[in-house]
Amino acid sequence: MNEMDTRFANQYNIQWFPGHMTKTLRMMEQEIQHVDASLVLLDARIPLSSLNPEIERITDRKPKLYALNKADLADPAVTEEWIRYFHAADAGCVAISAKQKGGANAVKAAIEKELSGLLERRQNRGMGGAKTQVMLCGIPNVGKSTFINTFAGSARAKAADRPGVTKGKQWVSTEKFDLLDMPGVLWKKFDSKTIASNLAFIGSIKDDILDVEELAMNLLDEVRRNYPDLVAQRYKLDAETLALPPYELLETIGRKRGLLVRGGEVNTERCAIMLVDEFRACKWGRISLERPPQRDDLADFAEEDEE
Repeated sequence: MNEMDTRFANQYNIQWFPGHMTKTLRMMEQEIQHVDASLVLLDARIPLSSLNPEIERITDRKPKLYALNKADLADPAVTEEWIRYFHAADAGCVAISAKQKGGANAVKAAIEKELSGLLERRQNRGMGGAKTQVMLCGIPNVGKSTFINTFAGSARAKAADRPGVTKGKQWVSTEKFDLLDMPGVLWKKFDSKTIASNLAFIGSIKDDILDVEELAMNLLDEVRRNYPDLVAQRYKLDAETLALPPYELLETIGRKRGLLVRGGEVNTERCAIMLVDEFRACKWGRISLERPPQRDDLADFAEEDEE
């Protein structure tokens, strides 16, 4: 990793890993002993970047199911690849959209399937009928609160469109499950600029500590590589314009949108905010920022991050 990457990845460590996240990890260490399984919510657009190695380490002791949430925002073909990738690594995985009722039903069915062995043993011990206790975890802004509202059938958890609003642990009960909702938690150090950028793109890192223009330029650069047509259509760009250096591309889009300040200059900050907001609202189209690596074991990812 070059010096710039190191600087980028570690520049905001304090803000990215505040005290309450350390406390959450300690709480998870304790709670994992008392639950039957864990449900790890990942963002379908960045499954590996949203896979927190700290959460992996803690949840490895019990049956676990990965739910690729916000699948309605991701490229469906790439999401299928991810499901195959997780299954190849012997991991339970289901793609969902927390906002849609069907998503919760799919997860309920998948949890029951994953836990059937465990539940069978409980039944044999005469504990049939006891609710399955599941710890729900993930990074900030991955959609846990919305998921719980859908899963439980009412607005039990307070959802907010900003990372880190769920502060303490809370239990939510449904007919068959007791869900323990844990606050979103990031990890201490991102070992690559890609992971840090991906987390910033989807809003898991608080925007107020990021340079929004750099964020928008990186996002444009990343998306135009794999989805050039979507960017070109959204902002009515020809091939020549689309190939401009990132800052010039940002300025061009700002000018087309009329985001100008006195003297006819482009308000690049306002344009950058608009670009990031429109990407997050799926106005560019369904986009996956990450594709499965050519490896067959998830453990490789976690080990890489621990080095």
